[in-house]
Amino acid sequence: MGYATAKTEESDPLGILIVCEHASARFGGESILPLHYFRILRRRGVDVRIVAHERTRGELVGLLPEEAGRMYFLPDNAINRLAWRLGSFLPAQIDHFTFGYLIRLGTQRAARDLARRLIAEHGINVVHQPIPVSPRETSLLYDLGAPVVIGPMNGNMSYPPAFARRGKLKFLGAVVGLTRLAAGCVHRLMPGKLRAAVLLVANERTRAALPSGARGEVIPLVENGVDLQVWAPIGSRSEASRPARFVFLGRLVDWKAVDLLLEAFAQVRATPLPRLDILGDGPMRAALEDQARSLGISERIHFTGWLPQSECARRLRDSDVLVLPSLYECGGAVVLEAMACGLPVIATAWGGPKDYLDSTCGILVAPESREALIGGFARAMNSLANDRSRSANLGRAGRERVERMFDWETKVDHVLAVYRRVASLQPQSASGKNNHPPHAPQHSSVL
Repeated sequence: MGYATAKTEESDPLGILIVCEHASARFGGESILPLHYFRILRRRGVDVRIVAHERTRGELVGLLPEEAGRMYFLPDNAINRLAWRLGSFLPAQIDHFTFGYLIRLGTQRAARDLARRLIAEHGINVVHQPIPVSPRETSLLYDLGAPVVIGPMNGNMSYPPAFARRGKLKFLGAVVGLTRLAAGCVHRLMPGKLRAAVLLVANERTRAALPSGARGEVIPLVENGVDLQVWAPIGSRSEASRPARFVFLGRLVDWKAVDLLLEAFAQVRATPLPRLDILGDGPMRAALEDQARSLGISERIHFTGWLPQSECARRLRDSDVLVLPSLYECGGAVVLEAMACGLPVIATAWGGPKDYLDSTCGILVAPESREALIGGFARAMNSLANDRSRSANLGRAGRERVERMFDWETKVDHVLAVYRRVASLQPQSASGKNNHPPHAPQHSSVL
């Protein structure tokens, strides 16, 4: 996958610095968000630079070689390497809030020092921290010499009540709850979000999780978007005589509930018998492969492992329906990507997928119980496998919805408006640079 780069001559007076831990299509999840901002802003001729971790250097320079001089990379230190090794022994979500948090703090501290230097050297007038998207995560980006925009954030999630009291999820939910209690105090020690000029939030759920005392303007803006050139539909889906092909795309971890998806798929009896492709990798892969064999459905399931984004897009185009049984999905960019490829989506009616989908483009299954979720997915898969016409209509409506509401180009238009608003509110120094964050009103709905 390659990206077009900027014109030689700058066409926008803004000076932007994007600061993030990862900017990557390869890493998956939220790490792709900074990459999209950077590459689209450069294509539009905006004077933008990016700070990211050293581990993304090869990918970023490979994708945008002409922009290498605008990229700055933060190396690991000994403490980060030790924390990574210790965290590898923990469940992914616990590691995220413990050793992973220490790694992120170390990276942010180094990024803060570098950002101050770049602001002084290049006349940067807005700093943007797009990730992490969690509203409770602390930020060390303050007192930089330029105002800070943080987000769009999306979070304040919990597990569905019917699942929060069960086994591992009960334990993980307790860990998340404890970290949220501590977050309020930690924000006072690391007040980046308290002092930010603008806080972008994806929804009211996220707004409610912002730290008390934040003085910045709060603006609603969804965090995910879709590159409509990468995620595009084929001309028409295949004939009904071919077995329906369902696809899951994501990490193979507890809260994605792929184990429940396999149980549901075992109940699908459409003719001819459908197939299920599972795109992604993770610590549960071996257990899920064993489960598929024990259910007698392994010959109809293909575990692909990790795939690059371009290959994921191709696999979606070759499929008929995306299935996402996740119990803890704040955003769910894969839902939008599947919709952009013209696929209907079957998803848990919880979190981000519930924000993106409606009955015109997919089927939402209420997570009222384990049995209800399995049965709901089985019925939905049977229905779409047996009614290709309905499936195609839902897919077309999904593409239209994405084009209207979630195109990355439109999203960058909104973010540029935020940058200009913030820059225009700054007092001018003798050198003409904007150097101090504003005391803006706390809430806004300008977008």
